[in-house]
Amino acid sequence: MPRSPRSRLISALTACAGALAYTVSKVDLARDGELGMPGFPAPPEAYAQVTDVTAAQLGNAGLGLLMAVVALLLVRPPAARWLRRSVAGVSWLGIAMVGAGVIGFGARAAGVAPGLGERPPHMATAVAALVVGALWVAGWSVAAAGVMRGARTTPPTGTTSTTRAARTR
Repeated sequence: MPRSPRSRLISALTACAGALAYTVSKVDLARDGELGMPGFPAPPEAYAQVTDVTAAQLGNAGLGLLMAVVALLLVRPPAARWLRRSVAGVSWLGIAMVGAGVIGFGARAAGVAPGLGERPPHMATAVAALVVGALWVAGWSVAAAGVMRGARTTPPTGTTSTTRAARTR
């Protein structure tokens, strides 16, 4: 867990960079009219379920931008407890979703989950995407855990222990 502002900054920026890499990859796939992830093309039958591939991928890119903003909020968490908790909750939900994706795509790349699709045709691209995803999850997890830890141990900005004690009575 980040114990210093510098480590919190590094972990949150790592998470933000992962989200931005995801965003860029989705815009690139939208431009090419493709579904899937870099290195992990979607099977042909997936295209029958999506009426507008470009809009779907741009929607995913928008979600990536939102995740980048949430990660940046972890650099200096909001002072309001409800907002700080909301940012932490959204972060943990995002971490779970991205982590599940990394695990699923990793299983697909290893060939241990044929139900998730064929092994990637370009393994170097697939491995690069998995590494980015794993770093994204790791950075985001460390930053989110640090916010939760800091919320338990750090008084809100601008308060003293006396003022804080008076509020808790």
